[in-house]
Amino acid sequence: MDDLPELGCYGLAGHSGAPRDLLGEVAEAEAMGLGSVFLSERFNTKDAAVLAGAAAAAGTRIGIATAATNHNTRHPLVTATFATTMHRMTGGRFALGLGRGFDMLFDVMGLRRVTQAQLDDFIGMMRRLWRGEAVVGHDGPAGSYPYLSQDSTFREDIPIMLMAMGERSLEFAGRVADGVVLHTFFTDQTLARAVSSIRRGAAAAGRDPASVRVWSVLATVGDHLDEEARLRKLAGRLATYLQGYGDLLVRVNRWDPADLARFRADDLVDGYPGAFDALATPDELRHLAGLLPPTWLEAAATGSPEQCARRVLAQFDAGADSVVLHGATPAELAPILDAYRALRPADRFEGLPRNPGRAPAGDA
Repeated sequence: MDDLPELGCYGLAGHSGAPRDLLGEVAEAEAMGLGSVFLSERFNTKDAAVLAGAAAAAGTRIGIATAATNHNTRHPLVTATFATTMHRMTGGRFALGLGRGFDMLFDVMGLRRVTQAQLDDFIGMMRRLWRGEAVVGHDGPAGSYPYLSQDSTFREDIPIMLMAMGERSLEFAGRVADGVVLHTFFTDQTLARAVSSIRRGAAAAGRDPASVRVWSVLATVGDHLDEEARLRKLAGRLATYLQGYGDLLVRVNRWDPADLARFRADDLVDGYPGAFDALATPDELRHLAGLLPPTWLEAAATGSPEQCARRVLAQFDAGADSVVLHGATPAELAPILDAYRALRPADRFEGLPRNPGRAPAGDA
C-alpha cells in the first residue's frame, strides 16, 4: 500500500487506560500508509517517552513525534537523552514536540508556568547538546545549570516542533521551530491565518518560511461511526477544549464570545466534574451538541468517507503542509483513507520526509 507521508494520526486518541494498545495501532497505521504518529502526554498512563519507545518498536517506517510534552517536567539532560535515543533508535524518524501546557495544572504540581522565553532558551540548550557542545554555567529563563553535556562527538539533527494557537505563539514557532502542530477545530480561515503567522515569524528571523512544516489537526469523524462515538469525538471533545481554554479558541477562530458565555452558563457545563469527552453520558453529549453553534462543529471532517477526504484536501488548499487526522484510531480512519487515495494528487506530496518535523524540502 502506498505511503501517505502527508497524513498522521494520534496514538491512543483521547483518553486511554491501556497504553499497550499503541503497539497495534502503530503497526496498523504504518500498514495503512499513514506517515506519522503523534503522541500526547497525560500524567496517568501516557508517558511520552515510554510511548515513543513503544512506537519505535512497533513500526519501521512511520514518523514519530511527541505532540506534545512539556520541557518543565523533565531535567533538560533527560529530555536531550530521550530525544537522542529516539533519534538513533528510529534512524532519524523522531521529532521532539513541545507545548505550553496548562498553567493551572503546573500551579498545582508546583512547577513553573511555561513561557516563550523559557522555550527559546530550552530549545537552544537542546540544539547545543545535540551538536556535541557542553552547556557550562547556564543561567537563563529555562533555569540555571552548572554543567550539561552528552557526548562531544554528537552531531544529531533532531527536529523540534511546537504546538501553537495564538498569533504571537505562532510567529514565535516560525522563528524557532522546525515544525508546528496546530489545534483541532480551526476553521479554514483560521488555518490560513495561522500558516501566515508561522511563515511571517520565520521570515522575520531570516529563515526560509517554507522550511517550517505546518501540521493542521483536523477532527475526523465519519458517518460510519455510531452516534455516540460521533458525539463524543465532536461535541464532547470541543466542549472539553472550551472547558480548558475556550477564550483562546474562540478568539483565534473569531467566533462570538457571547456563544461561549451561553455555553458556560448552562447548568450542565457549570461546575462539571471532569472532561466531557471522557465522562459525559450519551444524553449529556446530545445536550452539549445542542448548546454549541453548528458552525463551530463544522470545523471538522464529517459525513461520508468521500466528504471527509475532500475536507482533508481542503486543509492543504488553506496552506497546511500535512494533516493530523485527529480523534480516530487507524481502524476508524480506514474507509476515509480509501476515499482519500482515490482523490489524492500524488505529485503534490512527492519527496515529503517521513520525519514529521522536517519540511517538504528536507531529507527523508
